[in-house]
Amino acid sequence: MVGGGPGSNIGETHRRAAGFDGRYALVAGVFATDAKRSRDFAASLDIAPERRYGSWEEMAEREPDRKDGIEVVAIMTPNASHHPIARAFLELGVDVICDKPLTTELEDAVDLLRLARRTRLVFAVTYNYTGYPMVRQAREMIRSGDLGAVRLVQVEHASGWASTLLEASGHKQAAWRTTPSIAGKSAVVGDIGTHAHHLARFITGLEVTHVSAELSTLVLGRKADDNAHVKLRLANGARGLMWVSMAATGNLHGQRIRVFGEKASLEWIQEQPEQLVLRPVDGPHRVLSRGCGYLSASAQRASRLWPGHPEGFLEAFANVYTDAADAVLARRDGIAVDRVNLFPTVEDGVLGVKFVDAVVDSHLRDGAWVNATLDLSLLTEV
Repeated sequence: MVGGGPGSNIGETHRRAAGFDGRYALVAGVFATDAKRSRDFAASLDIAPERRYGSWEEMAEREPDRKDGIEVVAIMTPNASHHPIARAFLELGVDVICDKPLTTELEDAVDLLRLARRTRLVFAVTYNYTGYPMVRQAREMIRSGDLGAVRLVQVEHASGWASTLLEASGHKQAAWRTTPSIAGKSAVVGDIGTHAHHLARFITGLEVTHVSAELSTLVLGRKADDNAHVKLRLANGARGLMWVSMAATGNLHGQRIRVFGEKASLEWIQEQPEQLVLRPVDGPHRVLSRGCGYLSASAQRASRLWPGHPEGFLEAFANVYTDAADAVLARRDGIAVDRVNLFPTVEDGVLGVKFVDAVVDSHLRDGAWVNATLDLSLLTEV
């Protein structure tokens, strides 16, 4: 692991997710920019003394010399550092699991995509909400035609965690997430807008082709945007609306998606993740529940417990790790990855960075419609 040290909620989430299904062992890591703090924290995780590193460069230098060297690296550092860390380990032949956004610059994201393709290594990006069984069920229902042609998508990720000026009080997470040189061109879109973008793409199977956006700063004194409204045009001609915010006062997590088709609509709310609501045009609405036998293969595969015994955030996050582990082993064995293995890849990460750039460009042009597409097939190996 690189990052996720003392006081990091996302670090603890990654560790629990990695260990959830017994597919990974945490054997080495660097957990803080201060070498002593990193090694002390590694000791608290019972990592062997010789593998408690003071920097990611040290880990990259020493691990290849070991017969039992690391096989996968998980990166959960601030956004601006993702590219050099991921690049270094890809060059060493190590598979990568990286937090979102993939990078802060599109050229860096494309560089990682090209390198991952050339090395044929697994590169997962933790858009973890797509690990929820009912999100995967929604995806399969749309692909099966249950909604008919998609007409409209409304997606929100409107959290209230930063509705006060936390960064002024020394809040470490708020400080770096609202510093453009670290977080990227848009604090709120890079942090949670990329989640909303990927969720919409994943469920509908449609790419966002154009955006018209307005960024705003709701909290007085903040040096970065904390709110975004984005109009979307989708590849099939459908329209979409996105609202993402770190300053939606009183909201907890605030993530939901609604997809409206010709024959029906569906709705999923992250704080009620066990259920998916289907509303047909000519009949009563249905509430589908996780774990039931009528669900798709991908939804069933993502579940662990029987119906009525709630699963949640950690299980969904663990599905990304478990799916990535399956992909690593499949590559080693020379076999194709199962179709229901749906973890987000480096390609998804690149499109997320492109989306951030398009939103910022539109905002700077007073909401003008901006092309958000990128033909990944043209990004050949170099």
